[in-house]
Amino acid sequence: MNLTYDAIDAQGRTSRDFIEARDQRDAVEQLRRRGLYVTKIHEGGDGRAKVTPTTGVTSEGSKLPLRLLVQCTRQLAMLLKSGSGLVPAFKAMKRQISHPRYAAILGKIIDDLEDGAPLTDALRKHPRSFDSVYCAIVAAGEASGSLTEMFERLSEICWKRRAMHKKILGALVYPALLIAMCFSILLVLLLFVLPRFGAMFVQLGVETPTTTRVLLKAGEFVQGYWPACLGAAILGIVALVTTVMQERGRQWLSDIQTGIPLLGRLQSNLIQGQVFRTMGMLLESRVGVIDALELVRGSTRNRKFQRMFDRIDEAVTSGGRLSSAFEESRVVDPYICQAIHTGEDSGNLGGAITFCADNLDETNEELVKVITRLIEPIILIGMGIVVGGVAISLFMPLFDMTSAIR
Repeated sequence: MNLTYDAIDAQGRTSRDFIEARDQRDAVEQLRRRGLYVTKIHEGGDGRAKVTPTTGVTSEGSKLPLRLLVQCTRQLAMLLKSGSGLVPAFKAMKRQISHPRYAAILGKIIDDLEDGAPLTDALRKHPRSFDSVYCAIVAAGEASGSLTEMFERLSEICWKRRAMHKKILGALVYPALLIAMCFSILLVLLLFVLPRFGAMFVQLGVETPTTTRVLLKAGEFVQGYWPACLGAAILGIVALVTTVMQERGRQWLSDIQTGIPLLGRLQSNLIQGQVFRTMGMLLESRVGVIDALELVRGSTRNRKFQRMFDRIDEAVTSGGRLSSAFEESRVVDPYICQAIHTGEDSGNLGGAITFCADNLDETNEELVKVITRLIEPIILIGMGIVVGGVAISLFMPLFDMTSAIR
């Protein structure tokens, strides 16, 4: 039989074409092997392509910040639930945005909708603001006629993601202030205090120990070449920011964080929380397990999790259980694997995975508090060692001189 389908590929491009298969399940399986995620499929087709595949034109505009993305998603869910159309809803949201670049993104979406384009295609033109998972969920909502429900779930996901970001940033504020204070004290010692002590030691002819001489040389170097030191610091910061903004840099940073003992556990739990929440929602939206795995794969760049997805995809494709595949990966905790196993047996896999995501969010909040409580005393101890070491190195020659005078 001939079937007409709408699908999305790994690059987020949409296409509509026909396929010959025994039934719809066989067609979906054939398309999945081609790397296509089916959003709509029905009988019909005469052997010719009905619509030329879209090219997935992207916009180079600004990225909507997470705060604004959460706001727009929640408002859109509310407006659609109240019976508003898509175009009036987006126009209402656009009027509330004062930033011209962000308003321009919504303006382009409105233009596409007024031209008759599906919402998924309009959003896909702005991949920096609406990633492939976001667009796939919207596509599933359009295909199933449950767009309002999909936006309600999307608003919950975006809100919880922003809440976790705020908690992590809030927990890092005090340690960051302590580190800045430590560097400020060290700079003051190197630029102002050490030179005066150095001149006094030379004038008095005091013999200084090795640590004191090293500190005095460091102070002279910073004072004499401070423009070069400042330039090197700025270049280092720019290089770090540039590296993090690139795909390989973010992947490298994610791999390093996962290897740190306590921080690595937090990083792993944060990735798992995002993966399970998105996957749970996709499964509850009646997206297939294999398709859901392929979509959530893009939510992390960490190589350890990418390898896990490779093994899980291979195991599930060959007829294995999802819970067993997660357990064999040794990345997911056993209690989560057991919860997924129970969800498979009860037929509520999506709800079980969403429950695991909620549990991981609570665990991550506790981990953030623990890490913060550990970091603060470590920074204070480090400050004490640095400042105390400088003070001892400076005053020891004076103590030796007074002892010699007596």
